[in-house]
Amino acid sequence: MPNDDLATLDTAAPARRDHEPRPAPSPWRRRIVVVGLLLAALNLRPAVTSLGPLLKEVRDDLGMSGTIAGLLTSMPAACFAVFGITAPRLARRFGPGAVVCTGLAAIATGLALRPFAGGTVAFLCASALGLAGIAVSNILMPVIVKGWFPDRVGSMTGLYSMGLSLGTASAAAATVPMTDALGGSWRAGLGVWAVLAGVAVVPWLFLARDRTHRRSERAAAPEPASDQPASDQPASDQPASDQPASGAAGARITRSPTAWAMAVFFGLQSTAAYITMGWMPQIFRDAGVSASTSGVLLAVIMAMGVPLAFVLPRMAARLRNQGVLAVVLGVCGLIGYTGLWLAPASGAWVWAVLLGVANCAFPLALTMISMRARSSAGVVRLSAFAQSTGYLLSIPGPLLVGALYQHSGGWDAPLALMAGLMVPQIVTGLLAGRDRTLEDEI
Repeated sequence: MPNDDLATLDTAAPARRDHEPRPAPSPWRRRIVVVGLLLAALNLRPAVTSLGPLLKEVRDDLGMSGTIAGLLTSMPAACFAVFGITAPRLARRFGPGAVVCTGLAAIATGLALRPFAGGTVAFLCASALGLAGIAVSNILMPVIVKGWFPDRVGSMTGLYSMGLSLGTASAAAATVPMTDALGGSWRAGLGVWAVLAGVAVVPWLFLARDRTHRRSERAAAPEPASDQPASDQPASDQPASDQPASGAAGARITRSPTAWAMAVFFGLQSTAAYITMGWMPQIFRDAGVSASTSGVLLAVIMAMGVPLAFVLPRMAARLRNQGVLAVVLGVCGLIGYTGLWLAPASGAWVWAVLLGVANCAFPLALTMISMRARSSAGVVRLSAFAQSTGYLLSIPGPLLVGALYQHSGGWDAPLALMAGLMVPQIVTGLLAGRDRTLEDEI
């Protein structure tokens, strides 16, 4: 992948006319960014995967039906779609570092409030607050990687993805044992994850106040596009985030077949991921597996992403076409879901490993987003579109699984749905992996 100089982002920010040299970030700032990325990644999934092993207890205590539980498992995708789309504008105005800092604070607050919920509505509201923080952070991770490490996109995406997988797996495996150690209350078992989120805020407080790199960060966020060449646009002292977008601004990216392929691929892999995180422990428990072992099996699924999330982005960055990787991951998913249908308990560990491999479509998608645009501004535009649209497309999946489970009384129909969705995921992965960029198409 070609290295991009951040100075080229001036062409994506036509309102900015100052050409003062931007000082290179000092080594200690880059180290803080690395620590911040890793801590942020660790906190972008525990709000979801800590709930799966305790979903039965939460449902019983709060009186949730299967359909409402399906709505709860659809909330991550819904919040990521609704709140994630605001991330680029917020980043232009305040800088990605400040927005991620605020997002992590929202995660910590939501996780701290959730255990005090006395009913379903309060629980959903507290969850939504934490998920909103995850949403904006999700969108901005690729642009922070591109902006601070333009020459190390593959390795830094791998590090971030590995941290995300580690946090996901840790929450799945440790929640039930911690709940038992804290007296057996699901409220304590879920609330303890707020502490980790609070720790993650600390390095981002420094990055949010770092004015040396703030200009480069803001330049990395997308400016409303226009059909008029940048050199012909009038200068303006008004902040770019406050300038009105032209009518073509929102439509231009929708003309890109690659952007749509990325969005659908991202949406399908998100559907599989959130069905897995929300319902997989219940599938194993209904097959006769204990609650603690079901949590460990979910952790195995997520833990597969720890080594693979570091390796896959590096492999993808060396390939001109990443479609072959999408096919391999999709086939693993097909085999895993088929095995769950035929022998959910006896082959549980094998299916968990295969589904863990399939789940690595997420770091592959992140890497392809970084590779399908030439500049940081293009990356964040594509990231915002692909992730927001993708999460919007993924909302019905977990909800439909919950409804099918409640009305059929078993897992045959939901598992058939999960396996069926792997086919279009493979197809769109092939399309999204083609060697082309967003700028070539719009």
